Amino acid sequence: MFSELANKIFEEAINDYHQIGEVDQEFKNAYDKNHQLIEHLLYRKCWIDTVQWDYEDLIRDPDINPVEALELKRKIDKSNQDRTDTVEYIDSYFLKKFQNIKPKHDATINTESPAWGVDRLSILNLKIYHMGKEARREDASEEHRKSCQIKLEVLEEQREDLSQAIDQLLKDIENGDKYMKVYRQMKMYNDEELNPVLRARKK
Repeated sequence: MFSELANKIFEEAINDYHQIGEVDQEFKNAYDKNHQLIEHLLYRKCWIDTVQWDYEDLIRDPDINPVEALELKRKIDKSNQDRTDTVEYIDSYFLKKFQNIKPKHDATINTESPAWGVDRLSILNLKIYHMGKEARREDASEEHRKSCQIKLEVLEEQREDLSQAIDQLLKDIENGDKYMKVYRQMKMYNDEELNPVLRARKK
């Protein structure tokens, strides 16, 4: 099943990142993009999410220096764009994979493309990793650990459900019961022609 591969790679990326656990550490993809394309994309996707998780923690420091906060905000913006681009690369992979599938006359479209389901699965794996740490944190109260354990079990159930849903969607597409139609995100705020603030600076 595809979700089994995805979850394995997501856990690998998260654990690899936390060997050092620094947002500025060098990124090394464990998969060769020329021979293991989807594995490469999945690993990259989760690495981006893992770095951004730490960015989001850092920027919430109430005592953060404003200059550092602005610099960090720029990094978060770039990370969001990288995340979106990588999701769209994953959808391109699926579009190519299913390009010869002819949908049935009564085939329906899904509410989201396969890659955006994968996006949520990557983030779920991150939530599980961090909630698991909180459930085992020795310097936390017993009440805190129990509360986090309950949340962890819900997240694990959610991952199982989402994994099944993604696998079912891919099976439905392969069988012609659903069809893929991808709309690019067309984000406007990074585009100098579409963001009025950036456009004004060019004049």
